[in-house]
Amino acid sequence: MPPVPVHPVVEEVTRRIAHRSAASRSAYLDRIAGARSTGPARAGLACGNLAHGFAACSGTDRLALSGLRKPGIAIISAYNDLLSAHQPLHEYPEWIKAAAREAGGVAQFAGGVPAMCDGITQGRDGMELSLFSREVIAMATGIALSHEMFDGALLLGVCDKIVPGLLIGALSFGHLPAILVPAGPMASGLPNKEKARVRQLFAEGRATREELLEAESASYHSAGTCTFYGTANSNQLVVEVMGLHLPGASFVPPGTPLRRALTEEAARRVVALSREDEYTPVGAVVSERSVVNGVVSLLATGGSTNHTMHLVAIAAAAGIQLTWDDFADLSSVVPLLASVYPNGSADINHFHAAGGVQFLIGTLLDAGLLHEDVRTVAGDGLHRYRREPVLDGDRLTWREVPTRSLDETVLRPAGAPFAPDGGLRMLSGNLGRAVIKVSAVAHEHRVVRAPARVFTGQQGFLDAFRAGELDRDVVVVIRHQGPRANGMPELHGLTPALGALMDRGHRIALITDGRMSGASGKVPAAIQLTPEAAAGGPLARIEDGDEVVLDATTGRLDVLVEATELARRPLRDGPADEASWTGTGRELFTALRRAVGPADQGASVFGSMTPGHFGAPARV
Repeated sequence: MPPVPVHPVVEEVTRRIAHRSAASRSAYLDRIAGARSTGPARAGLACGNLAHGFAACSGTDRLALSGLRKPGIAIISAYNDLLSAHQPLHEYPEWIKAAAREAGGVAQFAGGVPAMCDGITQGRDGMELSLFSREVIAMATGIALSHEMFDGALLLGVCDKIVPGLLIGALSFGHLPAILVPAGPMASGLPNKEKARVRQLFAEGRATREELLEAESASYHSAGTCTFYGTANSNQLVVEVMGLHLPGASFVPPGTPLRRALTEEAARRVVALSREDEYTPVGAVVSERSVVNGVVSLLATGGSTNHTMHLVAIAAAAGIQLTWDDFADLSSVVPLLASVYPNGSADINHFHAAGGVQFLIGTLLDAGLLHEDVRTVAGDGLHRYRREPVLDGDRLTWREVPTRSLDETVLRPAGAPFAPDGGLRMLSGNLGRAVIKVSAVAHEHRVVRAPARVFTGQQGFLDAFRAGELDRDVVVVIRHQGPRANGMPELHGLTPALGALMDRGHRIALITDGRMSGASGKVPAAIQLTPEAAAGGPLARIEDGDEVVLDATTGRLDVLVEATELARRPLRDGPADEASWTGTGRELFTALRRAVGPADQGASVFGSMTPGHFGAPARV
């Protein structure tokens, strides 16, 4: 059967990304080609250097490393037993070492990277380190790979900033094959709608702390990734569609024979990819076409808004210039095919059972909305990802999935979508540019015109809510929450109170230069506004009572103040001085806060990563 022609808008967006990226992508590919070795990388080390590299090894691994014949594989892991999503990674290294040995390679635990949980730090000072942890993870990955002992890498991680950080770091060593290895979701617990209901009751003072904790504990109850469709699960889906997981690896539960089999197969596969006949470097897997595929999958499922920054930063690490305009144009033609909380009542396990990533890829390929002609860690061609992994006795194999969704309340074909366009949209106007996630917002709530009430942090808003000052139509403005101001924390703690105001019949919207991410819900929220207030953006000039229009249908975001009047106003509530940005480790990240770029450029501290520019501070 001949391949389906790619949709003209998808083709055009891909073409213009390639055109604008021509120089930076070419420089990147030249750099990684120059870094490639024709045999095991450690063969270039002096004897003293090499001896340090296998001093702690014994048996066949020691012989393999000293023999300079077998490929070396780096294991880089975000394991810790504090976080449910990463706790299952504890067992992986020994599985991987045995499987790599069986495949004719040798794997070593090269380094660990930090993994913090936004669920734990939500609303706390530590949340202000969350986005910057992506850069720390990327740098830690670079340190682990800098020993030049390795011919391939396995990247073990799941959540929010961890997967993007691992991938950005690995792309600095883009000549190496690399496979991302997930842990899988926890079993379904308390239904998400019930959890949200109890949270809102607590925000209104109609549920006790004991009732809230009971609901939260029933939702987050075991090892594995949280089951709502936030950034962690968006990570898994997006990188699988980009060809960086083994097919079907994203949502297999931890603690199952299939999860172990996929982990062991990843080790065997990366050994194969390091050899001459199948050599597939990660810098070639992450291409203009695969980046577009990642964006399409995000839009088609109403995934986390964090990826409007993470995908930009990942692409930049491979010399590819992705913009918010690319997201907007793709969103206009990519239909919404999934309904997973907070976009619906189902969780990620229901999505997986309905057909999951494999059905999604199949229907998008058949509609011409994905590029099939890409390189992946499973081999050339995205068609390989239409099949799901199964165990035939002890043998891992892949089989075709049903050609129809098993539950169209959760997952639909491209010809019968939940909505004709994607779940993310871009807003622009005299306040700047922002992202809005509309997949969970009812049509009647997508246009809001109301007076502004301005705050410089979450606590001021919550105090005003509890005092009854917001019981009316209002556009809540939370400013000085951008990357330069305080690291761009996620503002999930606002959701229950905002939802309660909406349920009382008021027209409610949120505008912020902070984040809401994958948990963005039913309240229209213009987030990641750039330029941020701390960089002198117009958001810093809004005053209480100003009429504001947020129109998600036309993409409009304006304050109804004359341009001359707005320009005349002073910048309110300037960025916090460095002396106040201390405690909970924040002072350690001051240099990153000074160097960070704007949200629409990935909120990165690395700047351009092409030769001659690597490490240049990003402009704000």
